Amino acid sequence: MKCTQPGCTGTIVDGYCDVCGMAAPASGSGTGSPMSSPPGSLDPDAAPVGGGVSARSTGSNRLGSAPIGSARGSTASRPTRRLGGTQGSRLGAGFTQVPSIPEADPRDSLMNPPNVAESKRYCAVCNTAVGRSRGDQPGRSKGFCPKCRTPFDFEPKLALGALVGGQYEVVGCLAHGGMGWIYLAKDRNVNDRWVVLKGLLNAGDPDATRAAIGEKQYLAEVEHPLIVEIYNFVTTADGASYIVMEYVGGRSLNEMLKARMKANGGAFSPIPVDQAIAYVVEILPAFTYLHTLGLIYCDFKPANMIQVQDTLKLIDLGGVRRADDDVSPIYGTVGFQAPEVAADGCTVASDVYTVARTLAVLVFEFRGYQNQFEHTLPGPDEVPLFAEHDSLYRWLLKGTAVRPEDRFGSAEETRDQLLGVLRDVTAKVSARAITRSTPSRMFETPAVADDQLEWHDLPALAVDPTDPSAAWLAGVTADEPAARLEALAQAPDETTGVLVARATAALGAGDATTANDIAEWILAGDPWEWRGVWLQGLVAHAGGDTAAAVSSYNAVYGQVPGELAPKLALARACELAGETDVAQRMYALCARSDAAYVAPALFGLARLAEATGRRDDALAALDAIPPTSRAYGDARRQRAMLLASPSDPQHAVAELGAAADELARSSLDAQGRAALRIRIFDSALQHVRAVGANPGRTIDGVAVSELPLQAGLEHAYRDAARLTEESGERARLVDLANDVRPRTMV
Repeated sequence: MKCTQPGCTGTIVDGYCDVCGMAAPASGSGTGSPMSSPPGSLDPDAAPVGGGVSARSTGSNRLGSAPIGSARGSTASRPTRRLGGTQGSRLGAGFTQVPSIPEADPRDSLMNPPNVAESKRYCAVCNTAVGRSRGDQPGRSKGFCPKCRTPFDFEPKLALGALVGGQYEVVGCLAHGGMGWIYLAKDRNVNDRWVVLKGLLNAGDPDATRAAIGEKQYLAEVEHPLIVEIYNFVTTADGASYIVMEYVGGRSLNEMLKARMKANGGAFSPIPVDQAIAYVVEILPAFTYLHTLGLIYCDFKPANMIQVQDTLKLIDLGGVRRADDDVSPIYGTVGFQAPEVAADGCTVASDVYTVARTLAVLVFEFRGYQNQFEHTLPGPDEVPLFAEHDSLYRWLLKGTAVRPEDRFGSAEETRDQLLGVLRDVTAKVSARAITRSTPSRMFETPAVADDQLEWHDLPALAVDPTDPSAAWLAGVTADEPAARLEALAQAPDETTGVLVARATAALGAGDATTANDIAEWILAGDPWEWRGVWLQGLVAHAGGDTAAAVSSYNAVYGQVPGELAPKLALARACELAGETDVAQRMYALCARSDAAYVAPALFGLARLAEATGRRDDALAALDAIPPTSRAYGDARRQRAMLLASPSDPQHAVAELGAAADELARSSLDAQGRAALRIRIFDSALQHVRAVGANPGRTIDGVAVSELPLQAGLEHAYRDAARLTEESGERARLVDLANDVRPRTMV
């Protein structure tokens, strides 16, 4: 079976793709309407419509948010659950390009000589510094801890040329880590292939011994294309045990950071943000796989992810433990380990934490991440990258939340949302035209076909396919709110999906009280159910409470930072509330990120621009709505109305001519067309009377001089009168036609 992920050439083996590592079945991304590259006014970092606002103030993080999850006072932990499916795969996920890393000669990675730096020598039991120099006398590489008397030994146990298990010839030492020496060897029984032997830190350390034995048990179950392969387990004559594993001859992300620093004269040089996100997106299916086996990785960090050519591998499974294991020692790294681990142990949530912290370390100079910011993040005022990429900051905040229940509920959910962040980031830095939509599992596409964006025009909540009533809800076809409410009342179970549908229908029927009561009921049952907060936002939006709408939509954005729907909703609420800088940024991001969001976002930018006198920007935004959009006709109508009121007498004729051309392509009905033709010809006539005729120019086929324009305006009035049913209005239009009619000599 071929992998169904976009662009992947792999084959499904034992339920997983042998190239991208995604589980089967998977869903690909759809395609949308192409559009030209948005004009400069669509840049999220362009000057805000209010002018003079700092980059920090354009971020939505400064807005108030409705309480959700722990913020609502709940102390209960939510269960890990799947929220939506995965999209895309392979390195870059179709959004960006990640340079390939050639496979290196393993001998180039050997330590020469194989010494453990004194600064890294600590007792494995009490963490006391050991083996340190005293005066001119170098520290011992083996001995006893001065505090607890536990023996330590930092010397390699295997010599060059040693044959382990009668099969593996030792070539040298690759590294020394928290659980011992790692050796490079050749497998003499399998074509001299390169392998890695991993041994114990100290054979006399009972904790290390138990961990190594436990590691063998876990690794025997693990088989995934993104996880280093385990070949064998061997024991030497002196009783030392070694794990024989695949040699991955690429470069770890930690080595990449060091190489970039060296090339930058010793100064920190982050991995480009789109590439760093792509790395994490790619490796997360490995965590999903481990979690489905009931295993927790525990100690993820940049050193434990290696790129070789165009693939990634998760290495060093030394800290892996079963989710229900509360006995074995926990191996972690300060600055990456979640705050609750010491007291509560490792969980899926703590793995999510390490993943988010790893991404943070990759993308900016995270000074103090092991002390001052051990369990927090600096803000956008300290990290320009966060001010530039608001959704990335929101994702990191949720992924590293202090309370585990406030983080993403699973590795799959973490990846889903990070894919959306990657889309946002690449849309921000790329000048490529939008050529596709990226379907969401949480929201439908926007329903906007005109220049308005009311609550019911926003993307509707999609039914969670895991909802027990999902199949039943699919059979409810009534669209009219009252009929839909009646049908929903027959639901066999009041699941969250049913409650969401009922609240939406009630709001559509004008019953905001019932809709809000249902939202509160949902949140009382699960304080982390952001769909309840979304419903509260819709209620506030429909009722004109813009401050409450901003608060609710902003809270939802923080919960699902990779989704575009909350950004579009927040943009509209901020527009109505006068938070024009945030509205500008959110609309621009939506317009650049997804073809399905282009029209509503560009209409929003046009409204903001027109409201602040930036007429050219409004015209540019409307002009960027593509002909394939069902909102195209309304965009042309809006352009015609703007052009029908020329801003500069020098260009009045050209603009009025363009208005007439736009009118021909607009979605106006006959009556609306007649009214706009009146406006165009009247503006042209006033212009000619003020500055004179413009020989050789025409507007909608009418010469730009007084008498022809009078005749054109007269006909426009009479056309409008014929289309008007109200007698008084018809008489008024006929009188206006008679008044403007050119006077001729008979």
